[in-house]
Amino acid sequence: MRGSLTTHVILLTTTVAAVAVLLTGGFAWKVIRSTSEAQERDQLAAQAEVLSRTPPLAAAMLGRQERIAGPTGTVLARVRASGEVEGPAAGVVDARRRTALLAGDDVSATATLHGRHMLVEGVPTSGGGGLVLAQPMSTVDEASARMRTRLLLPLSLGLVGSALAGALLARRLARPLTSAAAVAHRLADGARGLRVGADGPAEVVELATALNTLDAALAHSENRQREFLLSVSHEIRTPLTTVRGYAEALADEVVTGEETPAVGRILTSEVERLETFVGDLLALARLEADDFRLELARVDLDALTAQLADVWTPLCARHEVDFRVEGPARALPLMTDAFRLRQLIDGLVENALRVTPAGRPLVVAVAPADDGGAVLQVRDGGPGLTDADAAVAFERGALTARYRGIRPVGSGLGLTIAHRLTTRLGGTITARGRAPEGGACFTVRLPGAPP
Repeated sequence: MRGSLTTHVILLTTTVAAVAVLLTGGFAWKVIRSTSEAQERDQLAAQAEVLSRTPPLAAAMLGRQERIAGPTGTVLARVRASGEVEGPAAGVVDARRRTALLAGDDVSATATLHGRHMLVEGVPTSGGGGLVLAQPMSTVDEASARMRTRLLLPLSLGLVGSALAGALLARRLARPLTSAAAVAHRLADGARGLRVGADGPAEVVELATALNTLDAALAHSENRQREFLLSVSHEIRTPLTTVRGYAEALADEVVTGEETPAVGRILTSEVERLETFVGDLLALARLEADDFRLELARVDLDALTAQLADVWTPLCARHEVDFRVEGPARALPLMTDAFRLRQLIDGLVENALRVTPAGRPLVVAVAPADDGGAVLQVRDGGPGLTDADAAVAFERGALTARYRGIRPVGSGLGLTIAHRLTTRLGGTITARGRAPEGGACFTVRLPGAPP
């Protein structure tokens, strides 16, 4: 089971503090030893300096073979000008130290006397020779122990203080994160309109901002889905009502004789309308699926537009719409999925034909792009789009809901499918309100490299 953030932060800060205490304590442990030894040497050298300036006192102590400073165990030795060494500490004065004192130099060393380690400090005297004091090393150990004992308390307090600081820090960090987690769970349960307080460190503020943005995005998306479902239900209900009414009329033999073919045509038309709508829904679902695949091949766009002209010219002629193709009049190769590209163009042309009145033009234009790709436009002579229309043209059902009952509309999915197809092909699609022909203009830009 994973521990909480508070536990992890406390353990981390305590561990870091413990490592710092160990490193500091280890360094201080050694420094205390060297500092204690330096202090003892300074005191010993000061005593030697005082005794060297008072020869009668030094001579009296030497004559009685006394220890200096009582229980410290400090002993004295004198080096005469002739080089003779006398006194209890004579054993620490070897030839090298004696030579140094006779030459007028101070002596600071460590030696062994009667099996004990001693600190040795010597100073030259004014009449020649020198004075040497030796003190047991145990005095350094005792001083170090006293200082090290005093060190344990602040180190322990530092360790406890770091644990408390870690607990406070963990609480400060965990509180907004816990709040954010609670909001995330409520969002997952369907709650909306929640806000996460943006306080704390920058990363916590960023998390709170992201959750607030997610809440707004989810609410917007769900509203769009709700509106789309309402639109879908409306689109399906109308033809179903018609089909059911005529079916009941046929079943009750209300429609008979010469009226039957007309009713059959109405039923066929409404079923085709339902079939188209369901087909659009399935196409959109496939386009939004992760396993959607493209069959890439080398496609000549000039030849593709020629095929378009063969198919759409007679269809547009039935509506008295002037269909034209503006191509480069030369091969325009492109690596893309020919079937999906044709599906994209057919959808845009069908959408344009629906709103283009008789006698007006409908144009498909293809031209090479500077990056090696292609630019494809579908322009019509219909009522066109406003800037607000162009901004929402590819949202599901947006234009259908806006113009139902005002101009011919489709299922509300055609332009959404065109947008998803263009994205899958690696291109972009934009809408413009006014084309040279007077209506709307949809521009598709396809890249030269495969998507």
